[in-house]
Amino acid sequence: MPPDALPPTHPLRSGVVADSPLLAAMRGTRPDTLPVWFMRQAGRSLPEYRELRVGHAMLDACLTPELAAEITLQPVRRHGVDAGIFFSDIVVPLKLAGLDVEIVAGRGPVFATPVTSREQIDALPDPESVDMAPIAAAVALTVAELGATPLIGFAGAPFTLAAYLVAGGPDRDQLQARRLMHAEPETWDALVDWLARLTGRFLQTQVQAGASALQLFDSWAGGLSLADYERFAAPASRRALDVVRPALGEGADRAPLVHFATGSFELLPAMRDAGVDVVGIDHRIPLDVAVSRLGAGVPVQGNVDPALLTAPWEVLEAHVRDVVRRGQAAPAHVVNLGHGVPADTDPTVLTRIVDLVHSL
Repeated sequence: MPPDALPPTHPLRSGVVADSPLLAAMRGTRPDTLPVWFMRQAGRSLPEYRELRVGHAMLDACLTPELAAEITLQPVRRHGVDAGIFFSDIVVPLKLAGLDVEIVAGRGPVFATPVTSREQIDALPDPESVDMAPIAAAVALTVAELGATPLIGFAGAPFTLAAYLVAGGPDRDQLQARRLMHAEPETWDALVDWLARLTGRFLQTQVQAGASALQLFDSWAGGLSLADYERFAAPASRRALDVVRPALGEGADRAPLVHFATGSFELLPAMRDAGVDVVGIDHRIPLDVAVSRLGAGVPVQGNVDPALLTAPWEVLEAHVRDVVRRGQAAPAHVVNLGHGVPADTDPTVLTRIVDLVHSL
């Protein structure tokens, strides 16, 4: 795919998002206004989201362009954040690839049949043949409404997707995945290679349809040792990003890449080395300590503790100010949470944080 794969009407090429503080920060420049958005800002904490979701299963909502677009837009309207994050789920590309998966309330993604053998992997469809039309349509609808506010596309990283697939559902210790990677490394490699190609295609669809930045989200990577991460997870993440890289555009109009994982302190340099522009930092380590691990030239994103969203305002405000202060160790900082917005969060608190960050 040629470097100028983004169409002329894309927000990055048309100049619509040229003044975005978020994109400036992701490219390593400190804008006049400190940018902020929240992981999981589109979703369960908003009453308008809960009202809209009545009668719609989670994955059905993700794959209905009008619903996905409206849900993405809701927190941008309410909070005044500096980006929309595309409303989706990490298992959506697997659903599109024909796997039998559902989101079970109180548990998460559940697969009818775990994928653990080479025969099962060989029977999976070619990622290039998977129809991504609902994703492209939803992104296009969203971008048309966002105007000068950029949209961030996202996908789950191959390791996290594999951890769900091998176990057939959530496995917080990733025992099944870690057993497979060591007992049958060739089978593991085949699985994450397929997932990398599918993930890259999912990201590619979003950026070509109008997303101005992309985030690779590795929920479970922090459960690995550094040696296991570098051998069994990082190569697949790099491959996923390599698939999408030619579609990002070039020069000043290029779409930035963000890499985020939880529990990632020991993994940060390896995550950086996947070839990304920004590294997301969870709430477990101070930002200035993370910067010392990454090197001073890397923009960071994070890392307000989601648990403090229900604390008294004076406690939360002091914490946000401390995060911003520590973020000054990096060349640029995008304020975010150290993980997603909890479902019981008062939305007015998020709006208040946005106002605070924009005032600093």
